[in-house]
Amino acid sequence: MKKFVKIHFLGASGVVTGSKFLIETSEKNILIDCGMFQGLKELRALNWSDLPVNVNKIDTVLLTHGHLDHVGYLPRLLKQGFTGKIIGTAPTLAIAEIILKDSAKIHEEEAKKANKEKYTKHNPALPFYTKFEAEKIIRQFHVEMLNTWIPLSENISYRFQYNGHIIGATFIELDINGKRFVFSGDIGRPHDYLLDNPKKPEWADYLFIESTYGNKLHPDENIEDVLTQIITEIIHKKGNLIIPSFAVERLQTLMYVLWQLYKKNKIPNIPIFIDSPMGNNVLEVFKRFPKWHKLSMADYNAMCSHINIIQSYKETWETIDDKRSKIIIAGSGMVTGGRVLTYLQQLIDEPSTTVLLVGYQAEGTRGRQLQEGVHEIRFFGKYYPVKATIKNIESLSAHADQNDLLNWMSAIKNIPEQVFLIHGESTALDAFRLKIQDTYNWQVTIPKLTDVKKVMI
Repeated sequence: MKKFVKIHFLGASGVVTGSKFLIETSEKNILIDCGMFQGLKELRALNWSDLPVNVNKIDTVLLTHGHLDHVGYLPRLLKQGFTGKIIGTAPTLAIAEIILKDSAKIHEEEAKKANKEKYTKHNPALPFYTKFEAEKIIRQFHVEMLNTWIPLSENISYRFQYNGHIIGATFIELDINGKRFVFSGDIGRPHDYLLDNPKKPEWADYLFIESTYGNKLHPDENIEDVLTQIITEIIHKKGNLIIPSFAVERLQTLMYVLWQLYKKNKIPNIPIFIDSPMGNNVLEVFKRFPKWHKLSMADYNAMCSHINIIQSYKETWETIDDKRSKIIIAGSGMVTGGRVLTYLQQLIDEPSTTVLLVGYQAEGTRGRQLQEGVHEIRFFGKYYPVKATIKNIESLSAHADQNDLLNWMSAIKNIPEQVFLIHGESTALDAFRLKIQDTYNWQVTIPKLTDVKKVMI
């Protein structure tokens, strides 16, 4: 009798964020990633709904990497009855622990602030999850190795493969009854400053591939030259360069590049401040797992001593009051929360300020609004005029572009029975679908949120 697998597209389907894919089989039910939706209000509202599946029947969660849109829903999964193992590589789980604890703290602080200042229609405003709930789900973390097939049941096994993007990130190969399901996670870029090149899958019967930049090529620009020019302008204007940054990888890459620019005498010894408690913790992960990145310990230590790492909110305000030209790198990368909001609230209305966006800005985020040239922006219930210069460097993105994605697929020896495009906005998904069909002549599907696909195995 033919067996089948049901695939539930619970996130990152027709949209970029909220990665969640449930693989339902007769032996095990496996959730690949468990991320939060970010960006548009109607997407964020989905975070508060229970999943449309029986959560207490999910046996295992496999994580591709530790970013919020891949792990941030885990405490809600616990609330809905999940009791199984959450499996990832050691750095992925270390990052996930940092992100969940930090997010829980932010959720609690924002709910408290909203209730105190009454800028919410919810009465009372509740945190999305608490520190207690985050700590509880972390106890279900279980580390597994790279490049090793791990059995889950008689006919199901999986393997993590190195994928660049951020420290610990992998793509996942899942073998079910001899059929291979490949989940790309987020694919890194070749020639990264800190990480090795992603590995490539060699066989895929069913391929689930991210499409964040499925319709774009990253500009061929010299990042060091671009940054040097921006910093020179800031010094000339006697202003501040504010860089909203993702705490994982982007922040460490920026630290490295700025340190290199100083070492090469391309920029003067301008003060550089890192204001991201989460980013500081991620630096420790780099220290703990030296085999997962290219940075030597000598370079790591020299880089860290060159930069001022802010330890308290009091120091945040001291940095704002500091009249010198300076570079401030603060979370979060899409300007959705974190310490960067405090800097922008105080400095975005000054023409001497430059805001540099250095990563993907999802629809509905403040980062996307700034990228698209809004004249005012809302923080904490109030509008502030945008008089700062807004700049964007796409080539610092940790996501593969269209050529990189096609290249990542190039080692697959067979013709997949189905390619599912995930983790992309509609224009990127459609452009990438046509490109794959033209390049490989493979059958491509773009699933929608909550779609269920049944495949025979």
